Amino acid sequence: MDNIFHPESLMMSHGFHAADHQGAIKCPLFQNSTFAFRTAEAGKSFFELAYGLRQKVEGEETGMIYSRLNNPNLDLVEKRLALWDGGEEAAFFASGMAAISTLVFTFLKPGDCLLYGAPVYGGTDHFFNYVLPSFNIDVIKFNASDSFETIVKRTESANHGKIPGLIYTEIPGNPTISLVDIDMCKQLANHFEKDGKRPILAVDNTFLGPVFQHPLKFGADISLYSATKFIGGHSDVIAGACVGNSNLIGQLKCMRTFFGCMLDPHSSWLILRSLETLKIRMEQQALNARKVAEYLQKHPAVDKIHYLGFLKDSDSQKAIFEKQCLSAGSMISFEIKGGEKEAFLFLNNLKLFKLAVSLGSTESLAEHPATMTHVDVSAEDREMLGINEKLIRLSIGLEDADDLIKAIEHAFNKVF
Repeated sequence: MDNIFHPESLMMSHGFHAADHQGAIKCPLFQNSTFAFRTAEAGKSFFELAYGLRQKVEGEETGMIYSRLNNPNLDLVEKRLALWDGGEEAAFFASGMAAISTLVFTFLKPGDCLLYGAPVYGGTDHFFNYVLPSFNIDVIKFNASDSFETIVKRTESANHGKIPGLIYTEIPGNPTISLVDIDMCKQLANHFEKDGKRPILAVDNTFLGPVFQHPLKFGADISLYSATKFIGGHSDVIAGACVGNSNLIGQLKCMRTFFGCMLDPHSSWLILRSLETLKIRMEQQALNARKVAEYLQKHPAVDKIHYLGFLKDSDSQKAIFEKQCLSAGSMISFEIKGGEKEAFLFLNNLKLFKLAVSLGSTESLAEHPATMTHVDVSAEDREMLGINEKLIRLSIGLEDADDLIKAIEHAFNKVF
């Protein structure tokens, strides 16, 4: 019956039965390392499923074994996150980077190729461009302005006929809020299919999802998150997640078992709490961001603003936005007149906002991408992607929007 209700309605009940837990209406915290089997036969059955030695029979649940493999809190939070994206299963990890690295090493091996859309989070950029080559994995990048034909030509000329094993893109891109067409990426995956093998398409949906964008509906195989951000939403937990079909998520969970990068029970319990308010938080943050963006757009100290709500009809990004996004979200980047000096002076005088990296939390955050989150991105790529010394990134929280505007105005006055 759950399939007739909206995800926000199911966050308080799906997968949990109070009668099985002394009548507790919320899932207890299972701070256990290991779980007792009722019989040896049950233990055998649980391990067969956990290691992928056989398929589940209809209605069968994977039993609890050991918290590196599964845990009641982890199992429940995965079931609930999958509802938002319409995926069959989800897998949670100890961080967003743990999700990304497990994804890469599950679907790529030495000699393979990764094709990715830039910009991405600075840590992702470093992992792709500096770590993967040491494992003999080739890396090719494209950006939002590149056409399908350009990407195909670049990939084929750089890769000597090898097809990418994984196509990865972050939508919207961090920190310039750029959009890539997920359907175009699906076409790329189909184009590169060879001998029945097709690249896996993964979309980092952190900036808009899982409420405002659903990559799986547009052809992505995996929707990936830094669950530290909107999903956790309170700056008190570090986590990552992937959502997709049972086969792909099963492979990720198997690799996660041996990497030991699963999410711990307490963090899973905290995210269960956060999922209950996910939609209402994201909707209010988006409303606040709209007001702040309208103020910034008119301010004489702002050279340029990056905000999905202001895309013009003449901009090719507008068509992508209207097709695959349900909201402009709550992320704003803008270029202040001047340079690093003015940007730093603005940030140092900004009240209410916390001067900190991360995003998507209840409190508003501000940072300087070129010298903070994206400091390790090559100077050439920063220039190409517009990550310059004037750029400031804002994550809008749940404070009163008029108060946030007052705080920004105060900072501008200190600069100019």
